[in-house]
Amino acid sequence: MDPLDVMLDMDQLLPYYKAIVSADTQMIIGYEVIAYFQNKHGKLQRMDWFFDDVSIPDEFRIEVNTYLQRKAIENKLEKQDKSFLSFYYDADLLVRNNGEALLAILEEYQSKGLKLNEIILEVKDTAFPKDMDQLSNLIKYLKTLGVKVSIQLENPNGILDQLATLHPNVLKVDTSFLKDDLLPHLYKDVYHAISMLSRKIGASLLFKGINNYNQFNYAWRSGGQYYQGRYLIHPQNDFVEVDSCKSVIQVSFKQFVTYERKKGKAQLELLEKIHATFTSILTQSTLTDNYDEFILNVGKACKEFAFRVYICNEEGIQLSSNAEKDQEDTWKLVKEGLNKNWSWRPYFFENVMRMNLEKKGLLSDLYTDIDKSELIRTYSYPLTDGRYIFLDIPYRYLFEQEGLL
Repeated sequence: MDPLDVMLDMDQLLPYYKAIVSADTQMIIGYEVIAYFQNKHGKLQRMDWFFDDVSIPDEFRIEVNTYLQRKAIENKLEKQDKSFLSFYYDADLLVRNNGEALLAILEEYQSKGLKLNEIILEVKDTAFPKDMDQLSNLIKYLKTLGVKVSIQLENPNGILDQLATLHPNVLKVDTSFLKDDLLPHLYKDVYHAISMLSRKIGASLLFKGINNYNQFNYAWRSGGQYYQGRYLIHPQNDFVEVDSCKSVIQVSFKQFVTYERKKGKAQLELLEKIHATFTSILTQSTLTDNYDEFILNVGKACKEFAFRVYICNEEGIQLSSNAEKDQEDTWKLVKEGLNKNWSWRPYFFENVMRMNLEKKGLLSDLYTDIDKSELIRTYSYPLTDGRYIFLDIPYRYLFEQEGLL
């Protein structure tokens, strides 16, 4: 579509309202204003591309932005709606214009009753200007007026230091990478750094692109305070009832919690089963320096739920070979594991400290085993004198037990 066609027929531009839903109240608390162009046949075309296309003259993009903002704000004032309105702006364009177009429209409508603390300015991290000081100063000024600032993260790992400086009110991340057939809890670390940073700087997490159950579950698991997506509600041409999404959210939340309870119960039962087996083994045999003989005995006793057993010290050095179960369910020693260092693994020292403190075994999260390229869990148990035994539990067993995946 030619940008000139848009400029010549601007009255065909329509603001649509993409609901923002709060996790704690399950109510719609605001809308992201998005643009559609309606052609002469009545067909709607999404206009996101227009605002990010740097080949389009600045004055064109500013004029279209201002036109849509006017229509949305006038609708808000006419309906006396108390929800937030979120407007997207190319951050580089905002700085080049020194925020003048945005400030002018906010000032104009503030005099007509618009509350600036009900306005959100959204920018993308991929459109940050070279002069970040100018953007930072502009954001600080807007925040003194009451305007809230949201940053949509498309390349989050590259701008963590800048986020801490800009201090946005909202960090917006996308769930669309998660497909229907993927388990959401396997990807909990994708935005872990962002989640941690949001808490430190006092920003709320908003998850967009929620178009299916798994994506919604992922947003819930990841600490999202706000949600957007077609799974909850499609963009509308006007404001809707604030409780329009409440039913689907409450049903989903109940299913999330039920699953977590089942999973917790299943993991506890597995821990008790392994602990009982270990107690029996430790009463029948004493751990000596012959670690390989010991792990073979453990493997045979735990053959129902383990395929690999080994022993490490508290520094992460493997003291034994690997006892591994082959396809014929025969346990064999694999010497290559001896003296390997596993201290680089995430949570290794944290789990060692927990075992020392709690004096009991731990069950890991699901993760992909490097050698087998399949999902497994690892059970670790404190022995004596700074030695720890590890049992790897295969996907097949986890799949057969409800709540272990």
